[in-house]
Amino acid sequence: FFQAEDGIRDYDVTGVQTCALPIFAPAAHGGNRTGRMFTGDSSGDWLAKALYENKFATKDTSNRLGDGFELKNSYVTAAIRCAPPKNKPARMEIENCMPYLSEELKILKNIRVIICLGRIAFETFCKLFSIKNKEFGHGRSFSFSGKTIICSYHPSRQNTQTGRLGWDEWTDIFQKANQFLKKSYN
Repeated sequence: FFQAEDGIRDYDVTGVQTCALPIFAPAAHGGNRTGRMFTGDSSGDWLAKALYENKFATKDTSNRLGDGFELKNSYVTAAIRCAPPKNKPARMEIENCMPYLSEELKILKNIRVIICLGRIAFETFCKLFSIKNKEFGHGRSFSFSGKTIICSYHPSRQNTQTGRLGWDEWTDIFQKANQFLKKSYN
């Protein structure tokens, strides 16, 4: 359990020791309201369904804590712990949250594939690990320190309702993650 400071949301990460697929994203309104990231908003609906369809979750919906939704060999964390004003985080907010993200990653064992949902998650991950000369793009992937990093557009309404991110493009990311995981276990 991490003690949050300066209004940063607390998230309990004890009990999750092994994780092949951590997913990085900003935590917006659903995560702050329900205590579970990607719960109770349309982005959470997209993520829960894709995780379930690709065998990373026990059910295809996540509405609240205690609803039976559980992750399987995966973990969702956030580059930013609180919903920023106008959904645009300041650099200071990102930097304030980085130590918590770093500590979470130290706890997780057996990470094989990391999915970065959105440019903010990708840039935060790259900064955290001093990765240079990589560009964000939906579906792009690269290897880093024995892990595969996969980039995806964030499943925000801004992306899904405008057609920037369609369902097939979205689920392809998780199918790609499964393919990399299968290769890494062989």
